[in-house]
Amino acid sequence: MNVNLYERDSRVDDYINALPAWQQEVCARLRDLIHATDPEMVETIKRTVQPYFVLEGNVCALLAAKDHVNLFLYDRGSVPDPEGIITGGHNNKAARMISFYECDTIKPRALTTMLKQIIANNRARSRKPSSSQRARR
Repeated sequence: MNVNLYERDSRVDDYINALPAWQQEVCARLRDLIHATDPEMVETIKRTVQPYFVLEGNVCALLAAKDHVNLFLYDRGSVPDPEGIITGGHNNKAARMISFYECDTIKPRALTTMLKQIIANNRARSRKPSSSQRARR
């Protein structure tokens, strides 16, 4: 993906550029894939240093650890994982994660499918009227 097709946050660049080369590569590939999922995706920094990707709510976040990169999926545990790419947080009601180690392969089709479902869920939640709006009807 051409990096000029999405707006980059220089703080995310700084986060990624400070990592070891193999983690930079994983994060860059994930970043491109995340943005390719939906052109309205926005990247930002939350929790002081962590790259987040948002679209009508949190979609996912990157966090590099000593020997892997975590991609947190903010799916409320509701998005199916038929290819078994989720590696942690299986019973978490807020987010699950995929851990990528140095020699791991990213499964773009499976990840894109999950990201699209998270975005669809975020959009559906944002269209629902709040309880105060329902009370006024």
